[in-house]
Amino acid sequence: MPDAAAEPGTAAARNAAEEKSAFSHPAVEPDSTAGYGDHPDQVIDFYAPRGVTGPGEAAPVVVVLHGGSWRAPYDRRHISPFAGFLARRGFAVASVEYRRGAEGSAAGGSGGPVAGRWPDTFDDVAAALDALPELVRQHLPQADVRRTVLTGHSAGGHLALWAAARHLLPADAPWRTDRPAPLRGVVALAPIADFEVADKLDVCGGAARQLLGGGELFAERRPYADPALLLPTGIATTLVQGRADVDVPQAVAEAYADAAAKAGEVVGVTLLEDIGHYPLIDPAADACAVVTEEIAQLAW
Repeated sequence: MPDAAAEPGTAAARNAAEEKSAFSHPAVEPDSTAGYGDHPDQVIDFYAPRGVTGPGEAAPVVVVLHGGSWRAPYDRRHISPFAGFLARRGFAVASVEYRRGAEGSAAGGSGGPVAGRWPDTFDDVAAALDALPELVRQHLPQADVRRTVLTGHSAGGHLALWAAARHLLPADAPWRTDRPAPLRGVVALAPIADFEVADKLDVCGGAARQLLGGGELFAERRPYADPALLLPTGIATTLVQGRADVDVPQAVAEAYADAAAKAGEVVGVTLLEDIGHYPLIDPAADACAVVTEEIAQLAW
């Protein structure tokens, strides 16, 4: 495989083609939508399982957290084809929306879309996960909430890892829980999983630093937000990463896995050759089938 770092033009062209393919699919409408709060972004889309489970057999639940650098232009619509893909393979799917950065809303914002809102983004993910079991019972009666797998892509991969680690948050964190989340596992797709490394690499235009408010707030808030500092979770975790990813490079996933190992926890890392950032959520890409298999291994 050509070295993507040595051939930036080739890497950029491949990344653009993969992004175009992933975003070419029409949005898949959910079977139902429910709110978990009063804000318009505090909603969850539900997709009923189709065609794989046997008569009377309850389906596992896959909770999907979309990416997009925690920035406002990217909402759950872009990941709805992936949610529909999972539903057609027998999973009950809950796709979570959450508040993202507004125009120039963070310290150092230049007027463009800024990554995330503090603390709103974290408030929303925590509230959504807390409300999920009851909402699943109401909207996905054919689902078994006891078999829940959390997945997310890019910034959503960060949120998935964070949500699974809430029991490890500092004692004064408003999102802290007194026990691990009742999950079968986490499958994080090209996650922004280690904020120190992501910041050094300027991942997604400094999105991790923006999410935490920039400046001195970055170091102050990292213990409340950085999954690499919230280990070991005690929850089965797998990272799926394209080796050719130029948006969230492989080094970020490896740093998280190394931090987990130092904390005494084994985290699975599935590396895909000649794959960039977007095929992991592209129903037309072989990588999407790999992701589905990783989820199935934990869920069934």
